[in-house]
Amino acid sequence: MSQARLFVGNLSFQTAENDLQDYFAQAGAVLSVNLMMDKMTGRSRGFAFVEYGTSEEAQKAIELFHDKDFQGRKITVNVARPREERPPRNDRFSGGERRDRGERRERY
Repeated sequence: MSQARLFVGNLSFQTAENDLQDYFAQAGAVLSVNLMMDKMTGRSRGFAFVEYGTSEEAQKAIELFHDKDFQGRKITVNVARPREERPPRNDRFSGGERRDRGERRERY
């Protein structure tokens, strides 16, 4: 994973990609901003990835913005790590048996 790609966490749910683009441009040339959105609701998930052209610009952004206030929240900024592998989920509920809606469990 690139040392020029940053994870930005604890964002306001109202934060837009262009807000991040403008803010992080203070540290250097931002190549991309990828705000993570919830698939079901379409709302922000509260974190994003910001990519710079060089690791030096990314390091400058960490120094300038980590633990600083942005849109009323103290944000986390650090080098992005590769996504950890997770075991596959069997259903939308973690654990237990799967039942269709409306199906009742038999009492014994």
